[in-house]
Order: sequence, then structure tokens, then C-alpha cells
Amino acid sequence: MKTMPYDEIDKRILRFMQGDIPLDARPFRELSEELGLSEAEVVSRIELLREQGVIRRISAILRHQKAGYKVNAMTAWQVDQARADDIGAILAGFVQVSHCYLRQVPSDFGFNLFAMVHAHDEEELSRLIEDMSNRTGVNNYSVFRSIKEYKKVSMEYF
Repeated sequence: MKTMPYDEIDKRILRFMQGDIPLDARPFRELSEELGLSEAEVVSRIELLREQGVIRRISAILRHQKAGYKVNAMTAWQVDQARADDIGAILAGFVQVSHCYLRQVPSDFGFNLFAMVHAHDEEELSRLIEDMSNRTGVNNYSVFRSIKEYKKVSMEYF
């Protein structure tokens, strides 16, 4: 993936977009004044950054525990490299999976495909993981349940 060159205005817009956007009728007014641009120009730049794929989406970030998803686990799956893309797509297709990665791992570890699964309770989590195994045909997996969260943030790159 080719990275785009960003000017200082783009970087300041991206920095702003990574933070808490004001919840009011004109959320970009103050930023546009700081940048010496119209609000429409700021919105146009944001739209362009989104079209380029730099901004994935603009949405609320929920606290999953307060939204009723009380348990989660990182699942690790041992899959053949040749099937990794297909199996990764199946796992990623579960709406309860927040992220799914194929990773380079030490050969003695074996588990190379990881999916973070969220559920309302332990019973639902177990059912989901069993369903994932059935749909992928992968029986060699391990489950790492979260017991305490020390840090969870979205990275700020600018």
C-alpha cells in the first residue's frame, strides 16, 4: 500500500479527527478558523482522506462492557499458510470479531491466525468459538480469555 504525502494542514486535520470531535452543529468551525480554511474546505479534505483510505471511518467508539459485551477472548488458530486467507476471511466475517490477523510466529508456537471475539457472556463466547471452529474446519486452536484490561486505546499517529 502506497502512503500519501501529507501537508501540515492534512496532519492537523488528522490529529483533530483522532481526538474527541465536538458534539455540536458545527464541529469543524474552530479547526477551520485555526487553519484559515472554510468549514467546507476542511470537510472536503476529510472526505478526500477518507476516499484515499487514510481515514477508515468516522464513528462513535463504544465501551463494549457498558454496551453489554462483558467477555472477550483472543483466539489463536493453527492454519496452513495456503488456507490462511480463506480461513481469515471466515473468522473476520463474524460480527463478534473486532480484529483478525495472520501473524509471523515462532515455529514451535504454531498458532498463526488470531481473532478477538466479543460476547455477552461466557456461554455465548464458547458457542461462538465452537461455531468458528465448525465453519473453518480448524480444530487446533487456543482461547485466551481477557481477565483484566490494562490499556485499550486507538493509536494516534499524528
